[in-house]
Amino acid sequence: MPDIFFSHSIDQFNILFNNAKKKSFFDSKVNEIKNIAWDYFLSTGLPLHRRGNEEWKYTNLNPLSETKFTIDADIDIDFSSITKLIPFSDNWHNIVFINGNYFSKLSENSTKTNDINIVPLSSSKLPDEFATLANPDLSPFTALNTAFFSEGIIIEIPDNNKVSKDLNIVFLTSQSSENLATFPRVFLKCGENSNLNFIESYINLSSGNNLTLPVVEIVQSKNSKINHYRIQLENKKSFNIGTTRIEQKENSNFNSTTFSTAALIGRNDLHVLLQEPHSTCGLYGLYITSGDQQQDNEISTTHVKHDCTSKQFYKGILSGRSKAVFSGKILVEKDAQKTDADQKDLNLLLSRDCEVDTKPSLEIYADDVICAHGATAGNVDMNTLFYLQTRGLDLETAKEILIRGFADEILDRFSPKDLHCFLSDYIDDIIPELRDQSDTIGTF
Repeated sequence: MPDIFFSHSIDQFNILFNNAKKKSFFDSKVNEIKNIAWDYFLSTGLPLHRRGNEEWKYTNLNPLSETKFTIDADIDIDFSSITKLIPFSDNWHNIVFINGNYFSKLSENSTKTNDINIVPLSSSKLPDEFATLANPDLSPFTALNTAFFSEGIIIEIPDNNKVSKDLNIVFLTSQSSENLATFPRVFLKCGENSNLNFIESYINLSSGNNLTLPVVEIVQSKNSKINHYRIQLENKKSFNIGTTRIEQKENSNFNSTTFSTAALIGRNDLHVLLQEPHSTCGLYGLYITSGDQQQDNEISTTHVKHDCTSKQFYKGILSGRSKAVFSGKILVEKDAQKTDADQKDLNLLLSRDCEVDTKPSLEIYADDVICAHGATAGNVDMNTLFYLQTRGLDLETAKEILIRGFADEILDRFSPKDLHCFLSDYIDDIIPELRDQSDTIGTF
């Protein structure tokens, strides 16, 4: 039990756990993992204490603790229009979950093909690596996901396969869902010499105080390559605290680009373990906050062996009274000679009342490395704004161009054409709100 324990932080989850319908799983190991996770959560509760708690010192979780959730909700979806509201393309292999439940009407058949095998978690034997990257007792939120998940998927890419279609997994919260808690779970294993483009999205159409606690585990075999895209689009009352864990084998390549916005409290907790030599990873992200929102990015990379390369590059756009946290860490262990690691976080502050806490850090135990880190936070100066106005642009259009221009460097990394168009339109729609909340552009 931690030094500071808030007993009330477990009360509502205890009620949910005791009243939840217990689902049977094909693999008996699931119940063992769930019991470990639940016992751990009961011993820790939510991390409400902030003093001395480095991981949560800038984040007030009391709004989450004080919100009462349910784990059951009806599905009210207009299927004729739903594909316009989520990242979706007929050129992708689409898997859709609605209110935590797999929905076959919007999903392709989850059966084994020549290049990909997708099976429901409940009806499959668990891979040996399941719940080893994101351990049941890794954190209170990983523990909650493990204790509560009832549905999820296991994805396996056989050796020597370049998957022809992008894999798109959407976790959707429907319009009428009020205070719904969902626990998405994904396990992905990419075989040797295989390639995959993988999209995961969390889309909230509700106006309620919903809670989404996803956990994603990815195992990359030798010489494999994954391009990963993560989209978090919540409503302004919701909570989304996601955990992603990746393990890379020799000469594998992992590139991840994330877009996060709209949650009252959102967190992207991403860790990559470069387990074997000659592995590379690139972690990129764009986060946008407005009003009273807060978005955290807990990004870390561990270099275990020699000759590995990693990059972290995140950008934030903040307006109103919103907050953001970037906590980036690169750990270079003693056997990780010839490491090349770089970390950067850049923030555009559009309002005087917004706040960003950025903490880039390096922890190095090898002596033959190239490592760098840095962070900036600032506004657009008057000369830049004036330059655009001298080219015939009105003030409001000039502001919008500057905001969009700051975002485009990360947005352009969303390579799938349909996904890029979806996000581009979404950002265009929210830029007027960011512009209207801005009181710093061109004032210094």
